[in-house]
Amino acid sequence: MITPPRLSYAVLVSVLVLAGFLHLGVPLLAMFFSYFALRQLFSLTNRKWLALILFIVLVAAIAAGAAYFTRAAILAVPDVADTSIPSASAWAQQRQIELPFTDFESLEAVVIDTLRQEAYYLRNVANFARTVTAVLFFTLIAIVAAASLFLKTGLDPHRSTHAVKNNLYSVCCDEVSTRFRDFYRSFATVMGAQITISLINTILTGLFVIAVRLPHAPLLIAITFLCGLVPIIGNLVSNTVIVFVALSLSLKLAISALVFLVLIHKLEYFLNSKIIGDRIRNPVWLTLIALIIGERLMGIPGLILAPVVLNYLRVEMLTVEVPGALEEVESLNR
Repeated sequence: MITPPRLSYAVLVSVLVLAGFLHLGVPLLAMFFSYFALRQLFSLTNRKWLALILFIVLVAAIAAGAAYFTRAAILAVPDVADTSIPSASAWAQQRQIELPFTDFESLEAVVIDTLRQEAYYLRNVANFARTVTAVLFFTLIAIVAAASLFLKTGLDPHRSTHAVKNNLYSVCCDEVSTRFRDFYRSFATVMGAQITISLINTILTGLFVIAVRLPHAPLLIAITFLCGLVPIIGNLVSNTVIVFVALSLSLKLAISALVFLVLIHKLEYFLNSKIIGDRIRNPVWLTLIALIIGERLMGIPGLILAPVVLNYLRVEMLTVEVPGALEEVESLNR
C-alpha cells in the first residue's frame, strides 16, 4: 500500500501537472499570490479579519488599475504606431525593404485582412472573450479559496471528532498539508525576494521614464513591475518595450535608455547576491532550463512558478540523506 508521504508528493505533483494540462496556471498563481498577500497583511495587523478587509480593498484597487491600464494600452497603441512606423519605414527604405504598411491605418488593414484569410485565427478571436471570462471566473474562485484557507487552515478540521485518532485519512491530510506548506514557503521565499527586486527596479526605471518624459509613463512603469516578477526574461521584455518607445522619439534617447537600463541590471546583480543569494542558490543555467520547461507547460504562469518549483526541489532534496554517499565522495577525492 502506498505510504502517506508518497501519496502527499503524488498529490502535489498531480496538482501542478493538472494545472498545466487544464490551463489553470493563472488561477493557481492567483491563489498563491492571494495567500501570500493575506499572510503579509496579517503579519502587519495581527488580526485576520482586518487583513482580509485590507486584502479585499487591495484586490479591488488592482482590478481597477488593471482596467485603467488596459484601456490606456489600447488607446496608446495608435499613438505609438504613428510615431514608430515612420522610423521603421525609413529604416526599411534605406535597405530597400518594402513594408506592407505606412501608417497605423494601413497596419490595421493588413492585420484585418490576415485574420479574414485565416479561419483558424478567426476562431481564436471568437473564443478570446470566452477564454478571458473563464480565466477571470476561475481566478475569482482561486482568490476566494485562498481567503478561506487563510481563515481556517487544514484539510481535516474535524479531526478531533474521529473515533480513530491516527486514521489513514487524517494522516494523509497531515502529509498533504505539509507538502503544500513547504511548497508555499518556497513560493514565499522566491516571490518575496523577486517582488523586492522588481520594486527597486521599477522605482529606478520610473524615475528615468519620468525624468526624460517618455510618453505613456504610467503604462511603462506598470509593465516594468509586472515583467519584473518573471526572473531574467521579464527584464528583457520590459527593457525592449521602453527602448522601443524611446526609439519612437529619437535614436539618442533610445541609446540613453538602453545604457541606463544596462546600468540598472548591473546593480540588480548586486541586489540578487544580497537579497536572493542567501536564500536561493540555484545556478543561472539551471534557472533558465526551468523557465523554458515552465513556459512550455503553463505559459507565463509557468515562467513565474518555475523558480519556485526548482527551489522547492532543492530544499526537499537537501533533507534526504543518502547512505554511503559521503564515504564514496571521500574515496573519490583521495
